[in-house]
Amino acid sequence: MFPLKSQYPLTFTTSRGEFRDISSPNDNMPFTKVQFGTAEDAEKILSLIPSAQEKMRSMTAAEKIRILKAVAAEIGKNTDQLSLLVAREGGKPLKDAKVEVIRAKDTLELCAEECWRLHGETIPMDRTDAGKGHLNFTTREPIGPVLAISAFNHPLNNLAHQVGPAIASGNAVVLKPASSTPVMAFILEEMFKTAGLPAECFMTFASSSDHIEKLYASGLFKFVSFIGSAKVGWDLRRKIPDGVRISMEHGGIASAVLREDADLREAIPQLVRGSFYHAGQVCISTQRIFAHRNVFEVFKNEFVQRAKKLKTGTAMDDQTDVGPLISPAEVVRIRKDIDDAIKRGAKLLCGNEVSGNNSQFLSPTILADVPREANLMKSEIFGPVVCLNSYEDEEELVKYLNSNPYVFESCLYTKDIKAAMNLSQKISTMTMVVNNHNAFRVDWMPFGGHGLAGLGLGGPKYAMEEMTRLKQVIIKL
Repeated sequence: MFPLKSQYPLTFTTSRGEFRDISSPNDNMPFTKVQFGTAEDAEKILSLIPSAQEKMRSMTAAEKIRILKAVAAEIGKNTDQLSLLVAREGGKPLKDAKVEVIRAKDTLELCAEECWRLHGETIPMDRTDAGKGHLNFTTREPIGPVLAISAFNHPLNNLAHQVGPAIASGNAVVLKPASSTPVMAFILEEMFKTAGLPAECFMTFASSSDHIEKLYASGLFKFVSFIGSAKVGWDLRRKIPDGVRISMEHGGIASAVLREDADLREAIPQLVRGSFYHAGQVCISTQRIFAHRNVFEVFKNEFVQRAKKLKTGTAMDDQTDVGPLISPAEVVRIRKDIDDAIKRGAKLLCGNEVSGNNSQFLSPTILADVPREANLMKSEIFGPVVCLNSYEDEEELVKYLNSNPYVFESCLYTKDIKAAMNLSQKISTMTMVVNNHNAFRVDWMPFGGHGLAGLGLGGPKYAMEEMTRLKQVIIKL
């Protein structure tokens, strides 16, 4: 059993920084302490990076696979303890936290499997006389040290998706977790060290943005993996040195379309799940639902009734469906947008109720007939709020959906496969899910956004391709 501790000076061992309380959004009470790094720690990390990368480059696939599988197995052994910690630290309902922990285990196992498949190819050269007498093959080389900057909403599986591919592709990695949820990062680091990964090959650095800038501005990191807001991500891209590759996973304004022939019995429970999973604090959370006018009233009424049955409360309760927002400030921000939409003519159908001693619980909120100029229709909510609108002209709706610059996942409900294929091609989106909700994801699929929603792809196979570079060798025979 992995020794989960009640107190965590689990941090980079040379840290000179102050210990900070880490509070749970469930009650806003501190439950542990973490030592945050300093500028001196950043310098120490930079001094270790070159030798760490050399160690990773010399590590065989078999060694990396063994380490990744060992960490995955350790996560599996500690599923219940880690789930409680995810629920406590980040406010994800316990039943969803357990799913996240299992997914993190699976993600690392997928990374191990992809080690076998990370290879180049032989390119035929005798297609013309110029190429005759030459042998050409490609290989995949580690791109170099990876700086991973993560978000709070998936405090274990996000890390698995950033750290796992980095190690599997032969790169040293420094992880900067979200300041509100850093504990899981230190636990994951300790697991990798226990599994045999050299200490300097995976270092967790909880710190301020100024100290992180010292890392990415150094030029030593050849790849930056960022999960967070579009504003921070695009600003980061402008600041990193030339030649450094970056992947960015931002939020999207996920839309669902229900055609007149949609199976509402199937669609409604799925869309309730997609709208309110983790209190909407998911980059592909369903935010806007457009139902054909002939089914809109039936859909609206049944959708609201089902949403009202969701239990809002502490994430530590295994009966909870909707947990707390990550901070009281988020509740204030979201309610301002709700009030703005209502002033513009939107109808509040349910929710918008705040509870809890720390005012971080916002009940599932549904609005109908939301004007397109309302912020709820133009910007990512990242909270338990969904907007319902009817439509009649499908071509006009497609045009409106394609005006969205934050394109990630969309979904469509219809029994007409021809219409599904047609709309999948017409609607601008990275992923179109047919007859399931927007937030559907399995961890081996390509994952990322278009436009302002992101750059590059996640998913072990695709992230490993991003974190390697192609080398071509041509030999004249």
